[in-house]
Amino acid sequence: MMADTRLRPDRASELAAQQERPWQAVVWDDPVNLMSYVSFVFRRHFGITRERADELMMRVHTAGSAVVAEGGREAMELHVEAMHGYGLWATVRQEGDA
Repeated sequence: MMADTRLRPDRASELAAQQERPWQAVVWDDPVNLMSYVSFVFRRHFGITRERADELMMRVHTAGSAVVAEGGREAMELHVEAMHGYGLWATVRQEGDA
């Protein structure tokens, strides 16, 4: 007896939709790093303007976290690894996941 390995149509569409959602690098607020340092890290690593870096840093500070990049999973994992190298708390998640 062979197992049926075909996906149900509803499950197949659910998996396809999940695979289409981009991945995100999320930086979390911490009690250690200065806000100016976090902004510096964003400018240096992502090559963004001071204004954009400060906006992201304030989101981290006030909301507790901020999405700092979106894209493929491997690229986001590299960004998170870089954030860890700078001493920031960061994780990877798929868009829409809390």
